[in-house]
Amino acid sequence: MKKLNVALIGCGFMGRTHSNAHRKVNNFFDLEYQPVLKIICDVNEDKAKAFAAKWGYESVETDWRKVMANKDIDLVDICLPNNMHMEVSMAAAQAGKIIICEKPLARDGKEGEKMVKAIEKAGVPNLISYNYRRIPAITLAKKLIDEGRLGKIFHYRSKFLQDWTISKDLPQGGDALWRLDVKVAGSGVTGDLLAHCIDTALWLNGSMEQVNAMTETFIKERKHNLTGKVEKVGIDDACAFLARFSNGSLATFESTRYARGHKALFTLEINGEHGSIFWDLHDAHRLQYFDHKDEGSLRGWRSIHVTDSDHPYMKNWWVPGLMIGYEHSFVHQLSDFLQGISSGKPTGPCFRDGLATQYVCDAVLKSAKTNKWEKVKKA
Repeated sequence: MKKLNVALIGCGFMGRTHSNAHRKVNNFFDLEYQPVLKIICDVNEDKAKAFAAKWGYESVETDWRKVMANKDIDLVDICLPNNMHMEVSMAAAQAGKIIICEKPLARDGKEGEKMVKAIEKAGVPNLISYNYRRIPAITLAKKLIDEGRLGKIFHYRSKFLQDWTISKDLPQGGDALWRLDVKVAGSGVTGDLLAHCIDTALWLNGSMEQVNAMTETFIKERKHNLTGKVEKVGIDDACAFLARFSNGSLATFESTRYARGHKALFTLEINGEHGSIFWDLHDAHRLQYFDHKDEGSLRGWRSIHVTDSDHPYMKNWWVPGLMIGYEHSFVHQLSDFLQGISSGKPTGPCFRDGLATQYVCDAVLKSAKTNKWEKVKKA
C-alpha cells in the first residue's frame, strides 16, 4: 500500500472520530492507500501531546501554518471550529494537500464560495465530513430510491433534537462551548444539526428550490467564557422550516437543543408513490420500508435489519446479525474517499456539495428574518 501521511488539526471530539477512522480503515477495507498518523496539531500543546500518545501520532505541532509548509504531509484533516475552516482549508489547497474538513463547510455561503473556488483551482481531492450518508441503512435507502422503488416522491420530513443547552447558566464560547458563539459557529442548530439533515436530504431527494423558516433563541444572554462578560446570544436555539424540492415534493425540517429527553434524535421519513422509508439514528442499523406492491393481506411496514453481507459496507465487518455503530460511518467515509483518489472518480460530499447545504442554511436563516419564502441559491 501507498503511505498517505496525515496531519490532523484540532484534537477535540471530532478529532477522535477522524483519528479512529484513519487507524481502522485498512483493517477492514482493501485499499491502495494507508493513512499514517504523522502530525496532530492543536494550539494547546499539552492537550496535543496527550492526544498523540493515545492515538499514535508521530509528532505534535501547535501552528497549523507549519503543517502546510511540511512537504511530508499528504493529507490535512481539519477538525476545527467553523470560523477556522476557510483559512485553513484554503491554505491546505494552496499547499497542494488532500483535504478532509468537518461539517459545515463554513459559517455562511460567502465563505463557502471562496473555499470552493480555492479547492477547485488547486484541483486537490476534497471531502466534507457529512458522515450520516455512510450509515449502511441510509446508504441502502439511497439505493432503493435510485432504483425507483418509492416512485415519485411526495414528502420528505426530518428532525434532529437535543436538550443540552436548556440551562440558563450554561456559558458560551471557548473550547467546549464555541457552538453557542455566533462569531465562531456562524449559526446554531441550523449549521450544526440541520446541516446534517439537509445534506442527507439533498443526497437522497435532490435539490431544494425554496424554504420558509422560523427560528428562536430562548435564552437571549449568556456569560462568555473568553471575556467573562454577559453577552447577547446570536445563535438559533431552535429552527423549523418548510421546503419545496426540485422534484415537486414537500418537506418539513425541525431542530432544537431544547427538546428535554433527547440527546441526538435524528430521524427521516420519505413518502413516495409506491412506498415509504423511515430511519431513526437511535435504531441506526434498521431501515423501515413499506412497499404498496405487497399482497394486500400482507401489506405493512417491514423492518430491515441492515447487517447482511449484501447490505452496504457490511461484508467488511462481522457476521450477519451483528451491529456496527456511529464511529463506523467515518471509516466508511474515509474508505470511499481513498478509493475515489485511487480510481480518479471523486466521492462526495465534496466542498461544492457542502456549499449546496450551506446555501440552504443561508436561505433558512434569511427566511426566519424576512418571514417570507426564500429561494435557495444553486451551488
